[in-house]
Amino acid sequence: MRLHYLQHVPFEGLGHIRTWAASKGHRVTCTRLHANDPLPPLMEVDLLVIMGGPMNVYEDLKYPWLAAEKRFIAEAISLGRPILGVCLGAQLLATVMGARVYPNVDREIGWFDIYRTEAADRSGLAGFLPEKAEVFHWHGDTFDIPAGAVHLARSTGCEHQGFVAQTRIVGLQFHLEVTAHGAGRLVQNCRQDLETPGRFVQDPAAILSNERRFGQAHALLVVLLDRLSDSAPGALHR
Repeated sequence: MRLHYLQHVPFEGLGHIRTWAASKGHRVTCTRLHANDPLPPLMEVDLLVIMGGPMNVYEDLKYPWLAAEKRFIAEAISLGRPILGVCLGAQLLATVMGARVYPNVDREIGWFDIYRTEAADRSGLAGFLPEKAEVFHWHGDTFDIPAGAVHLARSTGCEHQGFVAQTRIVGLQFHLEVTAHGAGRLVQNCRQDLETPGRFVQDPAAILSNERRFGQAHALLVVLLDRLSDSAPGALHR
């Protein structure tokens, strides 16, 4: 299978998604939007992953490549590609699918519990989540659930933590893929986000204090990726 990911900043990469892909023998390619890489033909993409980043989906003037990225995502949706959007990636999916993206009441940075919704039980993909899970967050914006999508999870600080649409499109506001190294790079490159205290903003020591958390999140990610890749049409498995 050919996994392609969209990267918005150098310090937010695939994380444990790359480890999963390597274990399956999948081919991995990347478009570095921040470096103005060209987007590939979608006939060369079996599974699309849209990563996070510090920009906002509505900053098209500041980041001109956002417009082309949104068109690419819309085409991927129309062609039936399985898609995983993480943080900014989930917000991009939401806005392309006609939902509102806007500042959350609270910024959410660090390790906080999410809770699976009752509606999530209606989605075959949602079974990767337990009723409660501690996951990693780094966001200030949130999204409305797109029309027809299933609301996946909520947290105390953010009502809309994820959605599943068409049993093959998943948007996660939180980061299951992040590794300890990746979290360290976020702390290093986005330290300004930690300077203003908040109810749901942890300090770097708390964020990096327990490496076991990363492994627990990765276990959930693997189940999701296995199910998402299985949702691809049989012709895509080659």
